[in-house]
Amino acid sequence: MKRVLVVDDNETVLKVLKSEFDRLIDIEAVYAGSYKEAMKKVRENQGNFHAALLDVDLPDAPNGEVISLANSHNIPAVVLTATINQKIKETIHKKDILAYILKDTPKSIQHSIKLVQRALRNYDTTVLVVDDSALYRKVLSDILIKVNINVIEAENGQEALDILKNSTKKISIVFTDLEMPLMDGLELTIKIREIFDKDQLGIIAISAAEDKDINDDFLKFGANDYINKPFTTNEVVTRLNSNLELLDLFTKITDMANKDFMTGAYNRRYFFESGNAIYLKSERKNMPIAVAMLDIDNFKTINDTYGHNVGDVAIKEIKSVLDKNLRASDLVARFGGEEFCIILEDISEEDVKKLFEKIRQVFEDNVIDVDEVEIKYTVSFGIAYGLFGSLDEMVVLSDDALYESKESGRNRVTLKHAD
Repeated sequence: MKRVLVVDDNETVLKVLKSEFDRLIDIEAVYAGSYKEAMKKVRENQGNFHAALLDVDLPDAPNGEVISLANSHNIPAVVLTATINQKIKETIHKKDILAYILKDTPKSIQHSIKLVQRALRNYDTTVLVVDDSALYRKVLSDILIKVNINVIEAENGQEALDILKNSTKKISIVFTDLEMPLMDGLELTIKIREIFDKDQLGIIAISAAEDKDINDDFLKFGANDYINKPFTTNEVVTRLNSNLELLDLFTKITDMANKDFMTGAYNRRYFFESGNAIYLKSERKNMPIAVAMLDIDNFKTINDTYGHNVGDVAIKEIKSVLDKNLRASDLVARFGGEEFCIILEDISEEDVKKLFEKIRQVFEDNVIDVDEVEIKYTVSFGIAYGLFGSLDEMVVLSDDALYESKESGRNRVTLKHAD
């Protein structure tokens, strides 16, 4: 849970902001209506805020003192101000902020919240800085670290390429210099694009070259953006945020196509698209896989007794429990209603039995609080283990095993061999 400090003396604006933040998951917003109250909130939370949304002109602090408060505790701040005049501009430019927004329309308030969300996502964002100059690497890394970006450094293109191929971390953006030993920035850009598309990884080229064609060459060979040396902090942060927002948009579009809207699990189409690739790979290696089908026992009773809203919460809980107990590499899809299907590779039959028996027990012990009502339910599993003809046939076999679990009394795991 990430914590955000929200400061504004306008009660109406504060009410709108509270309404917007209440809709967001995994964000705890702490509100203050004055500089004095903001100081108190910072003390109470020991300065432990991941971002701040601040009004620059407060009755008890008209000169941007609240921004200084955020700066002194290393809290990334977005400024939301009612007016922009020369005095306020000078005040803002002397401070360390992410952006400032004029709060003249509801859309501007929503935009300011999106900027705060971007600042929060920075904590989970990794950027690769590639430059043979230790000085420029440090200058650029310091700028990125200041906005809570995780930074990996490389001193030439070859080292950068090795990092991209072997890193366990997801790298979102590569900042690359042009002139470097072993492999320059243009060659690195070409080789990166052989591995990653623009919607997977952004490239921002940086160069002090006076030749204006260099800019065109970088963009032609796959860079997303270009910055001239020497650069300013504001320029780097602005270009970084623009490219991260674009990657987020690509991800959102992909998720809309591949994921179930309600639970966030993959949809049936994606399951078979990716699952067939997993099956064929396992078939080539002659390695068994597990295909598990599960659904909620007596789900109709939940809907009839408590209503469909509670039923939806019960379905969402399936994804939540599975996420906590499965590996990141396991493929989870919602097939429809309360039915989910899972593919697991690189796992023994014994471990499959232990895993799903454990998950079955978790569901049996689990209690969900919905609108002051406690809900409990069990789930049944059917598992096909091995390799048998095709993924489609293994799904049918797991569905048969699920039917046996239901017929045998529910709340149980049935495993069938697919070989």
